[in-house]
Amino acid sequence: MRRVALKIAYIGTDFYGFQRQPNLPTVEGEILSALKEVGVVNDPDKCGFGIAGRTDRGVHALGNVFSILTEKRIIINQINDALPNNIKILAQAKVPIRFKVRYALNRHYSYLFITHPEIQGTKYINFEEMINASQIIEGKHNFINFSKRSERNPIRTIDSVEVQKDVDLIRVDVIGESFLWNMVRKIVTVLLMVGHGEIEVDKIYEYFKPQNEAPIKPMPPEGLILMDVNYADVKFIEDPYAQKSFISYLEKEFIKNQSIASSEIEMIKSIKNK
Repeated sequence: MRRVALKIAYIGTDFYGFQRQPNLPTVEGEILSALKEVGVVNDPDKCGFGIAGRTDRGVHALGNVFSILTEKRIIINQINDALPNNIKILAQAKVPIRFKVRYALNRHYSYLFITHPEIQGTKYINFEEMINASQIIEGKHNFINFSKRSERNPIRTIDSVEVQKDVDLIRVDVIGESFLWNMVRKIVTVLLMVGHGEIEVDKIYEYFKPQNEAPIKPMPPEGLILMDVNYADVKFIEDPYAQKSFISYLEKEFIKNQSIASSEIEMIKSIKNK
């Protein structure tokens, strides 16, 4: 018996989150079903399955990592053939038998949202103030107001927060060892509140004080991607065919979604111009 770590990508739109739920489509459920179908595992409940990030419903991933115990040789594209098109294993790595997939060196999340001039509420954003706010969020803080107040240990360290703008797209990259539930999406909410002038930059310091309850609403899950999970001394071997296959799927989905978005923007413009 040996342990192997597998890097997985997925579009979370059609799933009820990562973790298995009875009678609902989930990423974990699809993975375990595929592993059993191709004979990599016999009993999904006894294969030592572990996951780096249990993403919420609607959240995507490009570099989430899970590990299993198996005696079988891993053939990535054999497993991918048993998975739906919106889930693909992209790489694998041999790891020690006692490897704990949750104990990562760091996790990298990206959040993306548009600032299209035809969409109400996205016109006026002070990008420089968002950058100033991002620098305050970096470092070690009490993030209790950025998650559930029942969290046992809300102290987290953020290695970096980077805000970038490209025409009508704003991207926020957040890197840290570990995150609380909804933490990244609430960080982005606060950055956007600063950008819209709803709060001053210094208000963020108040959010780090646990006695100051702040009802921060998380951004929608569809904009969040778990980009990568990194480990010390673990080298993943990427599968070019699997990557090419996932890119092909994403390109087709992009064209379809662009057509839908273009139609919606045209309807917005037409109604406004009446």
